[in-house]
Amino acid sequence: MDTIDNNLLSAIQTNWHGFVVSIVVFAALFLLARRRVGFGARVLTGLGIGLIVGIIFQQLELETKAISTFGSVYISLIRMLVVPLVFVLVLNSIASLTNLEYLRKIGIKTFAWFLGTTGIAAIIGLLIALLFNPGEGIQQEVPADFAAREIPTFSQVILDLVPSNPVNEAANGKVVPLLIFAIFLAVAIIKVGSRKPEAVKPLRDIIESLTVVLHQVVKFIIRLTPYGVFALIAAISARYGWETLQELGSIIITSYVAMIIHFVLIFGGLVFFVAKVNPLRFFRKIYPTVTVAFTTRSSYATLPVNLEVITKRLHVSPRIASFVAPLGASVNFNACGGIWPAIVAVFTSQVFGVPLGATDYIVLVLVSIISSIGVAGVPGPAVISTTVVLTALGLPLEGIAIVAGVEALIDMGRTAVNATGTAVTALLVANSEGEFDREAFNRDGDEDEIALGAI
Repeated sequence: MDTIDNNLLSAIQTNWHGFVVSIVVFAALFLLARRRVGFGARVLTGLGIGLIVGIIFQQLELETKAISTFGSVYISLIRMLVVPLVFVLVLNSIASLTNLEYLRKIGIKTFAWFLGTTGIAAIIGLLIALLFNPGEGIQQEVPADFAAREIPTFSQVILDLVPSNPVNEAANGKVVPLLIFAIFLAVAIIKVGSRKPEAVKPLRDIIESLTVVLHQVVKFIIRLTPYGVFALIAAISARYGWETLQELGSIIITSYVAMIIHFVLIFGGLVFFVAKVNPLRFFRKIYPTVTVAFTTRSSYATLPVNLEVITKRLHVSPRIASFVAPLGASVNFNACGGIWPAIVAVFTSQVFGVPLGATDYIVLVLVSIISSIGVAGVPGPAVISTTVVLTALGLPLEGIAIVAGVEALIDMGRTAVNATGTAVTALLVANSEGEFDREAFNRDGDEDEIALGAI
């Protein structure tokens, strides 16, 4: 008992600053909500305050454990939703179809946009890296404890994607196998329903009820987003000092320049020329997705917010959104599989003096596209994709260890690009299928608040 008391006393003594500051900030954000300040404005306010608090704590060398604990609670609540949400949404969106031809059509379009934009992202990452030369003049020692991630064999990748025990996959948080099981189950419901509608009606009713209930749970957790964003960004900004940023500032700048170009020119261009909507209006509508993705560094954690944004702010039909969004969180890696491996490859070649030629650049882009498919569902997809690319080009894997010190900072931008790419794809697919409400999209009035009604 004395040990517990001592631990509690020690925790209070070392973390009281973070606890008090968190309570004050939470109270301020709560008051903003009571005054009906928009959801997006509150998220950005939490982001700004978190950045300032983190820098102050870092300068004063104060403990941020209490603040980061609040952020971890928020992430845990979102992770709680991922498995049931992906399973039920995919099941509901496909089972609601009346023919499999439509599923094939939107599936091909979705994957075409995912892979096409990843290939373009790899080219942009390569060109910007060659322009900025991020590895020039850098002398870094490889950490002694560095161990390269093992590249999964082709057979292992296939086995990891195929669900052997759906209950076990769900328990272990393996989303892609569960997604595939949901697709099989949904297709079976369509086939049986075409012959015996009465046999699948009870199951369809249960799925629809679960969808409505899950969306209510999503609404509860989304309301915590401003608080979670504050805690997460405060902990991250307090963690990194100027020394780390100065040493590897070149690769941080190179990465963010490439990501901004892809974000603005490619995503903006697709929205303008293909979907024929105002890119500025589009970006204004999706900023809750970008903010949550940036702070959580998780496509799965961003999924609930992204679904609300795609359906309620972009006005894409729930049927398209429920298919594209969970799939995008699992396999859409514009930044992780395209931009980042290309930049690290050029960086590594410059640091270790291994020249790359035109043929290597072509291989780099092709391998980036292929590896982005192969790492679906693998933890740390950016690291695995980069490992595959470096191995294909014959570059030392130690390059991954050198950039590991700032990867968390870059991962924030990577996740924001990935999540935005999913929203763009949902808009493009919905527009091609006539399931995009252009008139509602062009109406003003929903920019300040994510509609909290069930989808």
